[in-house]
Amino acid sequence: MSQQRIDLIKEMLDKNPTDSYLRYAYAMEYLEKGDADFALKQLETLIKLDKTHVATYPILGKLLEAKGKTKKAIDLYQSGLEIARKKKDTKVIGALSEALLILDVYEDQPY
Repeated sequence: MSQQRIDLIKEMLDKNPTDSYLRYAYAMEYLEKGDADFALKQLETLIKLDKTHVATYPILGKLLEAKGKTKKAIDLYQSGLEIARKKKDTKVIGALSEALLILDVYEDQPY
């Protein structure tokens, strides 16, 4: 990861601020860089812009948990799980279900 890559993604994002892929990539670059707070803000913006971007839910939830916002993370996991089920995204369903189990929140719906 380089600052040049971040700058390029930012430039593209400035031109198309509703592009889910770019916003996600931008957040992941900052997360990799160690700036979890900035990544969290970007992922929260992404979810507001595109609730169907299911790959965001597990990562955003973990960042919220790390901030001590467990209730908010649980709510996010549950809403993401509902969307992932509709999209039949088994990878995200598994990640969100596991996150809820770890927090002792049990879902009784099958994939």
